[in-house]
Amino acid sequence: MEVELEMILRLLLAGALGALIGYQRERAGKPAGLRTHVLVCLGATIFTLASIYGFGQADPARIAAGVVTGVGFLGAGAIVRSREGFVAGLTTAASIWAVAAVGLAAGAGLYIFSPVATGVILLVLWLPSHIQG
Repeated sequence: MEVELEMILRLLLAGALGALIGYQRERAGKPAGLRTHVLVCLGATIFTLASIYGFGQADPARIAAGVVTGVGFLGAGAIVRSREGFVAGLTTAASIWAVAAVGLAAGAGLYIFSPVATGVILLVLWLPSHIQG
């Protein structure tokens, strides 16, 4: 029962942290907003928890490596290149990749690191819009 509560706590933490980043992206008018970021963060956490608690003596790092690769493909879908050579979606792709890392960290039980990482990500996403303005 204690292990299940620990897993639930990690999942709820990931959902909240993913929501913070997703809310920022949604407020910025980006196509990948709250739901996308929460789902990516939760998915990474679920994979991490499953790899830690569900496969016995298996190496949890193998699942983490698969998450990083899979999310890279998801992020690549967010990048668009126009005929004029303009590239859009790089920051969105990077935020999806970063939120997956937050999910992995939360799933691994890094209770201080994952919120601090979220804060740094939010700072990076917030600063450019105010510097350019």
